Amino acid sequence: MSATCIEIDLSRIEGNARTLRERYGARGVEIAAVTKGVCGDPEVAQALVRGGIGALADSRLDNLARMRAAGVQAEYWLIRPPRPSQVERVVALADVSLNTERATLRRLAEAAQKAGRVHQVILMVESGDLREGFLPAEVARAAEEAASLPGLHLRGLGTNLVCLNGVIPTPEVMSAFSALVEEVEGRVGRRMETVSGGNSGNHGWIMSAASPGRVNHLRIGEAILLGRESTRRRAIPGLAQDAFTVVGEVIEARDKPSVPTGEVGLNALGRRPAAASVGDAMMRRAIVALGEQDVTLHGVRPRIPVEVVGICGDQLVLADRAGRLHVGDAVAFDVSYTALLRAMTSPYLAKRYLPCPPAEAPEDRVRNPLHFGAEGL
Repeated sequence: MSATCIEIDLSRIEGNARTLRERYGARGVEIAAVTKGVCGDPEVAQALVRGGIGALADSRLDNLARMRAAGVQAEYWLIRPPRPSQVERVVALADVSLNTERATLRRLAEAAQKAGRVHQVILMVESGDLREGFLPAEVARAAEEAASLPGLHLRGLGTNLVCLNGVIPTPEVMSAFSALVEEVEGRVGRRMETVSGGNSGNHGWIMSAASPGRVNHLRIGEAILLGRESTRRRAIPGLAQDAFTVVGEVIEARDKPSVPTGEVGLNALGRRPAAASVGDAMMRRAIVALGEQDVTLHGVRPRIPVEVVGICGDQLVLADRAGRLHVGDAVAFDVSYTALLRAMTSPYLAKRYLPCPPAEAPEDRVRNPLHFGAEGL
């Protein structure tokens, strides 16, 4: 196999899934594991199911189709509001969908009736992050209509935070959401079965809140896949942060000037590079066969003491001050969520599945949980 690949430790993913399912379950909260970060990879999906996850959620119908075709047994959620032009496919592939438009609900109902199915819907509520959702003043009327449409089953309400503008699910925000759920229940005359309160950004809230209120469900991706909550990218104790490793092969290693020569404009990616780090006039540089087509500049961190100094479409440049890298060497990188998504989407990175953890994990994997700041989600 090529030295340039992404290694996927399925046992670590399974362990993270099991641990979070147990922790959240103790608070009365179920999980739908979000698979969009791995493009619906069936091997990862099976690991999630082995970890006790009963529902798999994705934003792309193609990913749902991929997991279904592989025989992964789970309830399937479409977590991006359906495209009106794809309602027939939504009904065929998703058991549950998150919705924000009454016109789309009506189309889903028609498609479900034609297919002889009952499609379950969650109505999303805008709670301040301004990505998707009915405004609080609108949702009760939308719920009444959804509950009345043949072919649909109004399963509950949901909300989403952190994703677009980084709005944190504070106790005040989540309490307001629970109150709105109860108001809608009064309008439709029945209790909502599923109240899906958010994503990996809700980890701190769910573990510290005196009560989750009406929230009994979360859609969790990053916390399972990378062992981090997504408000500040902090490691979650007891979870593995190294289930995914991007490996790149060194294709050039030599001494070069530490700063560019000549007038500097925009680079090949249309960016103005940051000033080079101050150092010796000459610097050992290594080029790795990875680029923006495979990862993101700020989303990779080498597991050896070298510095990422730049990236273009298909080459990643490292400052190797100790001169430890040579042509043909393999360099392992930890990844952020965004870099993981890019790596799993790239057709140029082979996938290598590890059925069990390494016998002796490198110490830096254990001692140094990653913190990627605000990059990725």
